[in-house]
Amino acid sequence: MNHDPAQPVVVARGLTKHFGDLHAVADVEFEIAPNECVGFLGPNGAGKTTLMRMIYSAIENTAGMLSVFGMTPMKQRKQINAHIGVVFQDNNLDDELFAAETLEAHALYCGLDHRTARRRIASLLAWMGLAAKAKSTIRSLSGGMVRRLMIARALLNSPTLLILDEPTTGLDPQVRHLIWALLRELKRRGMTILLTTHYMEEAQQLSDRVMIMDYGQIILSGAPNDLIENQLERYVLQASGLAEVPPIDGDIRHERASDADYFYSDAEQPLRELYEHLPTKYAVLRHANLEDVFLKFTGRGLNE
Repeated sequence: MNHDPAQPVVVARGLTKHFGDLHAVADVEFEIAPNECVGFLGPNGAGKTTLMRMIYSAIENTAGMLSVFGMTPMKQRKQINAHIGVVFQDNNLDDELFAAETLEAHALYCGLDHRTARRRIASLLAWMGLAAKAKSTIRSLSGGMVRRLMIARALLNSPTLLILDEPTTGLDPQVRHLIWALLRELKRRGMTILLTTHYMEEAQQLSDRVMIMDYGQIILSGAPNDLIENQLERYVLQASGLAEVPPIDGDIRHERASDADYFYSDAEQPLRELYEHLPTKYAVLRHANLEDVFLKFTGRGLNE
């Protein structure tokens, strides 16, 4: 594929997907540049996975325009997917197969010749730290190993675009950081990456840009640090267990959510003074982060 590096990898204009009366994706517009990593954030049911499924031609859009590598998904599905790797949210590997067999089967699906497949499989297993597990069954692997094997499978066809749906859900911090390092290396090699995630730290660590979705729409977009700087005060004092809120001055903004109180200010000193007088030991003074931005725009209640 000779995709023009000056052109967007993905373009959406008025993109919409309905399932009956459910508007899963509603009139979204965006462009994804080559070598960009974009994180899609949102509560459950916000439309993130549906959006990814349209991009890799698993479902057809109801309305609007979607272009991937300048082509139309579903209509040019085979040509597009030859250059896309997908890591699905759920484990869909065959538990009875060995790790290497799983990759060999996918290599056949990708149309790789035997020599190329063997070389790529050996290289990917080694890079993922799974060379010693080549002859181990999927059912014997840990959750972190399974996720790394799924990423290896997605990379077999040397994709230009990698799509990851909740790539580190349920994994321990050590494995999560290992996968982050692998994804950063892929980006350094020039790969374009789209990921959906509920982990705000993951989005902030990996993404050049994040798009926050709610009720099928993109409600906010930008570089993580820019969103934090432009949408919130600089400091946050978070406390729980307060029977009542003490008096606060005009430089502090207060929010109450469930049993927690949040105090925001661009100056650290007023919050530090408040912190020292709070009648609770369950309090922390910190910098604002991407999760604060996310909750400001999507709410702190359940969205179900």
